[in-house]
Amino acid sequence: MIHPITGKRDFIESLRGKRASFLLCMSNTKTANIEGITQAGIPGLLHLTPTLDAEFISLGEVRSLGSIAATPKGVPTPALITRAVHLLHPFCEIELIELGLEIAPQLEHFTMHTFGITPSNAISEGASIPAAEVFEKGIQFAQELHCKGEYIILGESVPAGTTTALATALALGYDAKEKFSSSFKNTPNNIRQSVIDQALAHVNESDDLFEILSHVGDNMLIFNAGLILGLQNRDIKVVLAGGTQMACVLLIINRILQMMEGELDSSKIALCTTKWVAEDTNSDIKALLEMNDFQVNAYYADFDFSLTSHPALKLYDEGEAKEGVGAGGALMYALINGITKEKITKKVESLLK
Repeated sequence: MIHPITGKRDFIESLRGKRASFLLCMSNTKTANIEGITQAGIPGLLHLTPTLDAEFISLGEVRSLGSIAATPKGVPTPALITRAVHLLHPFCEIELIELGLEIAPQLEHFTMHTFGITPSNAISEGASIPAAEVFEKGIQFAQELHCKGEYIILGESVPAGTTTALATALALGYDAKEKFSSSFKNTPNNIRQSVIDQALAHVNESDDLFEILSHVGDNMLIFNAGLILGLQNRDIKVVLAGGTQMACVLLIINRILQMMEGELDSSKIALCTTKWVAEDTNSDIKALLEMNDFQVNAYYADFDFSLTSHPALKLYDEGEAKEGVGAGGALMYALINGITKEKITKKVESLLK
């Protein structure tokens, strides 16, 4: 039920029967305000998507709006999947990493880590991120992190994040065009390309790595690159729960290591995504992963909504939404702990009632 994209099965098998801590990185980029760039949430309220996702996976309800975030076509947030898994086989803990939100989640009794990071500007206008500072905050957090679980599942919720990730990969010199997924079934390539062209125009040949990231990236990508590198000297395994955005985190790490002439012990890192990303004909996560100088174990969870008759969930199998809020990693966690596809489907359906 868990299939390798790159690497071997050993990493996943080593997690079988173990409890995980779930960490969710939340961030806003004003790139999401560009009309037609993303459908990761409610039009006009896309900045609320990470806030609502955090509330829903933690509580099973939203407090900052009347209903959970859904796309204009009615595709509900992948937070449904992560919440369903948590109810069926609870994570050790859910902790939230706030990396620049317009509105903070309304939560009590849940740990939320804040770093004084502000939402980033639209990449078309220059993201204006203090990239070196955000990266250092990621390293510092990794060194101080107290993890109750036996490993970490690291998810993200960043509307328009695939666009900022693609821009970042291109700006760093990777052949990444047409390899990044989208929240849409059919990627809005004309809009996306226009935004990316404007973003890349802010990059100068003389810019160093962090200056490039400050122009075209987003806070989640940069912070998590620091977090992963900061965990290198700790005995903690981490699963990057996501698709091409998390692959971009690794591409950033690869460039940092090249710059520092450093190496990565990738035996403690894996990426796990959904079947919808792995089989997406409009992107190529395997190719992105193979651009790194290090090999990383990457997997997808063999789960779909073929057992449901719910029309909103059927849209996932048609290529809408695909991933987010740690859904791929959460599905991996459920499947290796004996939770069946039928149970997951029924639990997700119950959350829509």
